Amino acid sequence: MFRYHWYRTRFFVHTFQQVGYKNNEYWQWLRAHWDEKVIPIDLGVFNLILLISVAADGFFGSVVTKNTLAVIFFVYAVFWLSSVKRYKQDKVKKPLVLTNRVKRLLIPVVVLGILFPGFLTFEAYTGRYLYNYSPGLLNFDIILLVFGWVFSAILIPFFIFIGSWITKPIERSIQEGFKKQARKKLASMPQLKVIAITGSYGKTSTKFMIRDLLKERFSVCSTPGSYNTPMGICKVINNDLQSHHQILILEMGARYEGNIQELCDIAQPDISVVTNVGVAHLETFGSQEVIAREKGTLVDNLSQGGVAILNADDIHVSKMGTGRSDITRILTGLSSGDIKGSDVSYNTEGTSFQIGVGEETEEIQTKLLGSHNVQNMLLAIGVAHHLGIRLKTVVLGAKNIEPVEHRLELKKAGEYYIIDDAFNSNPVGAKNAVEILGQFNSGRRIIITPGMVELGEIEYSENQKFGEAIGNAKLDKIILVGEERAEPILKGIKITENGEENITVVNSLFEANDILRVYLQPGDIVLYENDLPDVYNE
Repeated sequence: MFRYHWYRTRFFVHTFQQVGYKNNEYWQWLRAHWDEKVIPIDLGVFNLILLISVAADGFFGSVVTKNTLAVIFFVYAVFWLSSVKRYKQDKVKKPLVLTNRVKRLLIPVVVLGILFPGFLTFEAYTGRYLYNYSPGLLNFDIILLVFGWVFSAILIPFFIFIGSWITKPIERSIQEGFKKQARKKLASMPQLKVIAITGSYGKTSTKFMIRDLLKERFSVCSTPGSYNTPMGICKVINNDLQSHHQILILEMGARYEGNIQELCDIAQPDISVVTNVGVAHLETFGSQEVIAREKGTLVDNLSQGGVAILNADDIHVSKMGTGRSDITRILTGLSSGDIKGSDVSYNTEGTSFQIGVGEETEEIQTKLLGSHNVQNMLLAIGVAHHLGIRLKTVVLGAKNIEPVEHRLELKKAGEYYIIDDAFNSNPVGAKNAVEILGQFNSGRRIIITPGMVELGEIEYSENQKFGEAIGNAKLDKIILVGEERAEPILKGIKITENGEENITVVNSLFEANDILRVYLQPGDIVLYENDLPDVYNE
């Protein structure tokens, strides 16, 4: 039982870490996995046996002895609870990281996990507090002993909540200290230009494009990867930002209203870049209008003389800052804008397009794939142009920009190609990725995807539309991950009258890769679209 407790505790702490230490998301995950993980059948049956044992002890105490119950419990525990396969994953995409925060959380969780069964074990042998007699070592209360351990195992997921509540003041105090340190450091660098980027999709890609275009002329510091939370931003400012840096590029993400303002309170932007307003995190925001208002907070936080670089092709974004005459608005787009792109084409070499800034035009060649990446590039060019970088210099810089890891990253793997779009989980990007795959003609076209999550009420319909896009692309092999998640995608594929003979549904990414290894031929192109974290497996 102690071993079972340990693996179960580690599993739920890992889950809590994967959902970003957010109680709401953790609770939603528990609800979705209630029968399978929270109160699985092994613990449920064990509790049923305990209830029957209590009744048997009361009515058939002379027949069903304590020794009999001890043997029953022992046999059940060995055959049902000795296996921890449910909580011991051999293949994990993102393992548990024993950070200081996890260590602080584990203190109350482990204490609660030991105290509850420990007290009832002590009581089962001594009867000191619940009884007026001492059972003794050879005559202990077997039912109370087993109940303490089994019920404690059930409570482990909820100990995480208690541990989070206990450590919350400590975490808040630590975080406020980091924020204060970051604000103080930024105040000591008045010449520093802060560029902040937000949007439903494309934040990280746009951030790296801006960094790569500016770094030839300026000393640039930027957040790595998807560092877009208060602590991620503070970590970069406090640890990486140096006195010689002229530009600080920050990615600002949001899952709830007020998140952008919290980030702007740490670092007020001089240049605000908004990529788009989509349906990512619609489940937590409630509506696209709320998302637009939240993203617009980044423009609202510009001080007098600030600059907003905005996506002209997005009706929500193009309206941002229109009521402010004290800031400069620069619009970029494929259909309209101050900086305009056109004649987009792409293949295994990347993407090429025409760029126009006023009367000046140039052709840009980049290793990036997709028209949405062209829009991201236009935003980056808008920033570079505002800061005085010539268009011909931009053309040279764009040629050297590498794709963001796991975001439409084209890679050659032996005799076949991989389009790695594993970190994408939005409808626009997913549809673009499928359309790009459909335009390849160098080999068979294969997609591996579990669909999209965190889209709230529209998740089913958006995954069905995604299925339609897959069907219309007429791909050679479709591997869907997760039977339940595959349902709307399959429905969408069927609408296009695409045959089901090239569709395979598997339970995990690892199983999909096993099938792929057998199927692959030289020249094939494989698209990995949205590789979900472990908490969404099954």
